Amino acid sequence: MRITAEGSTALIIDIQKNLFPLIHENKLLLKNVNILIAGLKALKIPLMVTRQYPKGLGDTVDGLRDGLMDIACIDKITFGCCDEPSFMENLKRIDKRFVIICGIEAHICVLQTVTGLIEAGYQPVVVEDCISSRRAYDKASAVERMRQEGAVITTYESLLYELCRYAGTNEFKEILKLIR
Repeated sequence: MRITAEGSTALIIDIQKNLFPLIHENKLLLKNVNILIAGLKALKIPLMVTRQYPKGLGDTVDGLRDGLMDIACIDKITFGCCDEPSFMENLKRIDKRFVIICGIEAHICVLQTVTGLIEAGYQPVVVEDCISSRRAYDKASAVERMRQEGAVITTYESLLYELCRYAGTNEFKEILKLIR
């Protein structure tokens, strides 16, 4: 199964100020997610951003929000994004098969979103080096469960090259600068 740029949308789940400092390897996560977002933008893949209960968990982290200023956040109080009606309306409007996923926490909101997407007929593509939890073992357990449920598990570098497909294009040159 080839993941294509034309058939994909991306979802940044709940990378918020009040939870982010507690996340395992959060600085590396932020670096990786920023590279992924820049690459997805270069490939013109539509992005969605969610915030879990922003009154308590805050806004999207500053180091990430800068690259997402043109994207409206979907606020939710559900753990899984698919349980939020406005998210599902937006996803149906975008009309893409593959949903590229990054965010926190892997074992709660990411996992429940993945299972909801599969149930709704979408193919989740989980970018493993762009998800995390407060504890490493929670992330590891979630990745295993998502794999068993049928999600594609990948890394940002592998995914960006797969979506790009060809060397020598302007998109490839932009991605190459990000990854080096």
